[in-house]
Amino acid sequence: MGLGSLFSLALLVADVWAILNIFQSNTSMGGKVLWTALILVLPGLGFIVWVFAGPRSSR
Repeated sequence: MGLGSLFSLALLVADVWAILNIFQSNTSMGGKVLWTALILVLPGLGFIVWVFAGPRSSR
């Protein structure tokens, strides 16, 4: 398994973790859909933006 594969796997795990946290938060359904779409469309960047600006209620 190369370095690129490990990075991709880590990014996948981080994205799944973020999406699970999004749906467990108290954010509105529209907000949940928008955050999830951002992470799915831009996996690396979407996750980073979510970490710094995402819903904070359940973290």
